Amino acid sequence: MSDNEHTAQVPMLEMRGIGKRFPGVVANDGVDLELYPSEVLALLGENGAGKSTLMNILVGLYRPDAGQVRLHGRPAEITSPRHAAGLGIGMVHQNFMLVETMTVAENIILGLAGLPFVPRMDEVAARIRELSERYNLQVDPLAYIWQLSVGEQQRVEILKLIYRGAEILILDEPTAVLTPQEAEELAGILRRMTAEGKSAIFITHKMEEVMAFSQRVLVLRQGRVAAARRTAETNPQELARLMVGREVLFRLDKGRCAAGQEVLQVQGLRAENNKGLPALRGVTLDIRQGEILGIAGVAGNGQRELAEVITGLRKASGGQVLLRGRDVANRSPLEIIQAGVSHIPEDRVEMGLVGNMGVAENLAMKGYRQAPLAKRGVLQPQHIVAFAQKMIDAFRISTPGPHTRVKFLSGGNLQKTILAREITSCGGLLVAVHPTRGLDVGATEAVRKMLLEQRAKGMAVLLISEDLEELLAVSDRIAVLFEGQIMGIVPTAGADVEALGLMMAGAKAAS
Repeated sequence: MSDNEHTAQVPMLEMRGIGKRFPGVVANDGVDLELYPSEVLALLGENGAGKSTLMNILVGLYRPDAGQVRLHGRPAEITSPRHAAGLGIGMVHQNFMLVETMTVAENIILGLAGLPFVPRMDEVAARIRELSERYNLQVDPLAYIWQLSVGEQQRVEILKLIYRGAEILILDEPTAVLTPQEAEELAGILRRMTAEGKSAIFITHKMEEVMAFSQRVLVLRQGRVAAARRTAETNPQELARLMVGREVLFRLDKGRCAAGQEVLQVQGLRAENNKGLPALRGVTLDIRQGEILGIAGVAGNGQRELAEVITGLRKASGGQVLLRGRDVANRSPLEIIQAGVSHIPEDRVEMGLVGNMGVAENLAMKGYRQAPLAKRGVLQPQHIVAFAQKMIDAFRISTPGPHTRVKFLSGGNLQKTILAREITSCGGLLVAVHPTRGLDVGATEAVRKMLLEQRAKGMAVLLISEDLEELLAVSDRIAVLFEGQIMGIVPTAGADVEALGLMMAGAKAAS
C-alpha cells in the first residue's frame, strides 16, 4: 500500500498522544500509532521500550493516563479485554493468558459472549479441530493446558483469536516458539486475514520477520516513537540501530571448538510426558568441555522432557544420565545442582524466578546455603546485597536497585538475572532452554555472547532452541529431536538447513 493510498484512507485504528506511567517508570510518553485496513504494522523496540504496555492499553488491560484511541475514525474508550474483543481487537500475549487446569476448548471459549448456559463442547471441539487443520495449528481440544508444551500453548492463543473472529490481531512475539516453517504458516494466516480487510500489529525482535511480514514499521525507544518507516525503504541494520542506539552484531565470531573431556553422556534415555505417554524413546548423546551441543526440533518433540530429566525435574523410565561418568538419573534437583549442573529454564517467569522477591534474593537462590551468603545457617543480608550488586554490574542488569522485585523488570533483564545466577554457580554443565526467546536484538546478542564465553572457559553447554539461526550461530554440533528420538547429530560447520528441516519433520539423517 502506497503513502498516497494511506492518505486517502481513514485509519482502522489511531492511538494519539498515549501516555502511561507506573511507579518510577514512564512506559509510554506521547505515542502516536496508525493502522490501516489490510495492513501488517511491525512494532519494534528493546525490552522495556513500552511496546507491550501500549498494546495492553489497546486491549483494555490498562487505562491510559493521557491520549485517545480511535477506531474507524470514532473515539473508543476501551474498558476491558471483553470490550476490546467486542470491538474486534484480539491479542496473543507474550506471557500466555491461559488457565492451566482447563482444557484447550474451555480456554478458547472462556468469557465468550452469547454462549448457552451449558455450551455444546462437542461442537466447540469440532470447530477447533477444523480451524487447527485449516491453519495447521495442531492441538488436541480436549487436552489440559498444563499438559502442553510452551509451543502448543502458543498455538492455543492463536486459535483463540481466530475462533473469536478478531478484526485487529495484536501478536506479541508470536513466532518465538515456532519453527521457520510454522512461522511461514503464520505469515500465510496473516496474508489470508489481511486479504479479507483485517489488520495486524506484529511485535517481534526477528528482523527477517519484520521485512517479510510487514508493510510499515514503528520503532519505540524509552517509551517514545523513535522512528516510523515503510518496510520496503529500510533494512535490519538500520532498524536495530534505531532500537538500541548502536550497531548490533548479527553474526558472532565463536572461534574454533577445542572440545575436552566428556562431561555429559546420555545413553538410551526414556521418559514420559505429562500425559503419561512416551516423550523420550532411547535418546543417546554426549557433550564435552568447551563445546555447545544444540538441540533442534519442533515444540513438543521431547526437548522439554530431556532438559527436565537431566536437571532432576522429571523421572526417567529407562537409560542413563552420566555426569563425568556418574549416573545421576532420577537424583533430586539439589543433588544435580551440587554435581555442577546449572539450568536456564524454558519459562523464566513461572520457573526461573520468584516475581515478588527482589533481584538480590533471586540471584542468591543457588548460593544461599554457603558462606559468605550464609553463616551457620543464617542468611547474611549485607553479603547477599553485595553479591547481587556485583552480578548486576557484571551482567549489566538494568534495575533501579538490588531490592527491586523482579516482576517489574523487562524480559531481557529477567533473562540476564537468571543467566547471572546460573552461570556464576555452574560447575561444568549449563542446560540452556530457549535462552533468547522473546528478547530484543541487543539482549539476544548479549545472551549469545555469554554462552560463547562459557564455552571458551571450558563449560559444556546443552542449548535447546527452536531458532535454527541461533543454533547455527552458537552451537558446535546440532542434534535433531523428533517424537522423542534423535534423527541425527551433525557438525554445525557446513550444516544444510534443508536437511535439518527434513530431520525436524522426521527424516533420519543419512549415515
